[in-house]
Amino acid sequence: MDFSGKRVIVTGAGKGIGHATVRMLAERGAEVVALSRSRADLDALAADTGCAIIAVDLADADATRAAALKALPADLLVNCAGTTALESIFDVTVENFDLLIAVNTRAPLILTQEYARDRVKRGQKGAVVNVSSMAAFQGVIDHAAYCASKGGLDAMTRVMANELGPHGIRVNCVNPIVTLTPMAEKAWSDPEKANFMLSRIPLGRFALPVDIAEVILFLLSDAAAMVTGQSLMVDGGFRAA
Repeated sequence: MDFSGKRVIVTGAGKGIGHATVRMLAERGAEVVALSRSRADLDALAADTGCAIIAVDLADADATRAAALKALPADLLVNCAGTTALESIFDVTVENFDLLIAVNTRAPLILTQEYARDRVKRGQKGAVVNVSSMAAFQGVIDHAAYCASKGGLDAMTRVMANELGPHGIRVNCVNPIVTLTPMAEKAWSDPEKANFMLSRIPLGRFALPVDIAEVILFLLSDAAAMVTGQSLMVDGGFRAA
């Protein structure tokens, strides 16, 4: 998959899946605009890959829209930024629920709105990949707000695919199993909890960020020209077990 001549926006670029995606795109010729909350992470990424960088807190709707407009024009968009909070259904706070919806669901909406408006105005096709989670389909203990935010992202992706398809813009989700990122280490540091999940994955391991990045690049590429509105599980067989 060659992305030479393509400009790609990637959110959540500072760590984990987003970081791996930026590096992989850059290695394959893309011009990348990397968005993250952490300026230090972005500076290091820019030094390694030569990507353009924009520091932004995606929990802030106005700042998110301003960053989207600054990053445009772009050929492709990856909405990868995400956050979580570990709370039981008894303990979920309004503040954390609103934060997760803002970052995991609303920010992808805003980025996609501005990206799609620009592509349509230019009369150009495109592709969006929203990085969701297997939690969109699975009731993971202590992840009520996270599951809600990711389930909403998948549902919204299907609407985006329906509405943007006539303009030649494809929109898909990638739904990873537990992926070994800093956020996942926070959520799955308990060996008993981790071992129970691993026992249900036929391939016998959690995903690596590069595993997910490869699938993201496939969905961005012309090889996926007839794929849209999908939630693509990258779960080592978890859902089949």
